[in-house]
Amino acid sequence: MFFVCVAAFLGLSFLIALVIICRMVILVKHKEEYKPGKSGSVRVLVVAGSGGHTTEILRLMESLSPCYNPRHYVIAETDTMSKDKICCLEVSRKYKYAEQEYTIHKIPRSREVHQSWSSTLLTTLHSLLYSGPLVFTLKPDLILCNGPGTCVPLCVSALLLGVLGIKRILIVYVESICRVETLSLSGKILYYLSDYFFVQWPNLKEKYPRSIYLGRVV
Repeated sequence: MFFVCVAAFLGLSFLIALVIICRMVILVKHKEEYKPGKSGSVRVLVVAGSGGHTTEILRLMESLSPCYNPRHYVIAETDTMSKDKICCLEVSRKYKYAEQEYTIHKIPRSREVHQSWSSTLLTTLHSLLYSGPLVFTLKPDLILCNGPGTCVPLCVSALLLGVLGIKRILIVYVESICRVETLSLSGKILYYLSDYFFVQWPNLKEKYPRSIYLGRVV
């Protein structure tokens, strides 16, 4: 088990390092700003965590214009609450906007609450095996996430699509309002991988200058 965990750690670390390097090369070669939706709707993939993460991300979704359509929600297989909340939101949106589409997809959770770090490496790799084909199939224009561990393999998969020249996907990360002094583990990773990284407290803006602070957004 120890050697399997070490191999998983090295493999995952190598993959993330490779994606970061390729990401930097792409940004240097293509300095123009990518703005999806110039010619129509924006296909968005929304990562919903359980509990507070879902509540915050759905508040953001409430404020999105109807041009963000279709909307593909991704939740963890063990998440028993988010699906009903998403459906309630989408029902309310149908009263406001016509011809709105949405789907809900499930993937293995990359990390459960209180799960050991050694086993997290294995579950993250397992989640990545499901995330890659899903992102490739949906080919969203934008990924919106706010901290659940499930978002990391999805964003890595999106970046791999860009590295391979299949599709450029914009990644927008909004750190949870409960993160006042430090970033979450997902935030620390996606700080270097996302296109736009939002924080909701001025302390975090000072510590992470690349982030964007607009006050409270949820």
